[in-house]
Amino acid sequence: MYAQYWNLGSRPFENDCDASFFYRSRTHQAAHLKLQYLLESNKGAGLLVGGTGYGKTYLAKMLVNDLEERFGPVVWVHYPFLTASELLAYLAAQVTGDDVEAARDELALDRVLRQLQSGLAQFADDGKHPLIVIDDAHLIEDQRVFQTIQLLLNLRNESPFTLLMCGQRSLLARIEHMPELNERLGVKSLLQSFSRDETAEYIRHRLHVAGLKQPVFDEAALTEIYELSGGVPRRINRIADLALLVGFADGMRQLSAREIESVADEVGQCVPV
Repeated sequence: MYAQYWNLGSRPFENDCDASFFYRSRTHQAAHLKLQYLLESNKGAGLLVGGTGYGKTYLAKMLVNDLEERFGPVVWVHYPFLTASELLAYLAAQVTGDDVEAARDELALDRVLRQLQSGLAQFADDGKHPLIVIDDAHLIEDQRVFQTIQLLLNLRNESPFTLLMCGQRSLLARIEHMPELNERLGVKSLLQSFSRDETAEYIRHRLHVAGLKQPVFDEAALTEIYELSGGVPRRINRIADLALLVGFADGMRQLSAREIESVADEVGQCVPV
């Protein structure tokens, strides 16, 4: 709606995973390097944690976007409410390309494991290195799922792959209470919010990628966005996006702290820093 008014080629504050908008803050760059190390050094399993809106899924998808050809396929588990047997069946189906039913007894479970192992072994023979991403892993309710993940990692002895679990900070505490699984994690990375300067650079970066030629937010406005968002990327996006809409509606050419304050109640994300 407002893109033409601000002479933008696209909307700069969407929460999608367009790689061109990726801002390499200190915390996101460090996490990205750790995850690359996890894959390239074949460390097995890793953990990426952070608060809501910190960009965990976005960062994981940027990692996938940058993968070398030898890595893959990527199996993405978007729905963590699976039972242990359903998780194994889903992974086996994704790896083999066949329909695999969840196991209902030990005999069926052994069959699913053999199917999964066979599929992983085939990728190893082809010189490939699969990546399994379990998103929103903090939502896993059944403790047996974590036990299954630990069991799954045993398959790496013959067929290398990498497992990445993404979730909120509570996931880190849960896994630290599971020593056998915790010790299998080669990398742990905790995303932090942006600093004041990073928040300003993030906004400028996204506007630049979207095609902006002239500054839109003055320095006071950038500071106000930081104060209201707490430096959390998703909150920054919501505030900045709505502010651009308000500026368009009011026929403005530059936005100040006053305009940012005016959208704060609508955004509902006033976070003291």
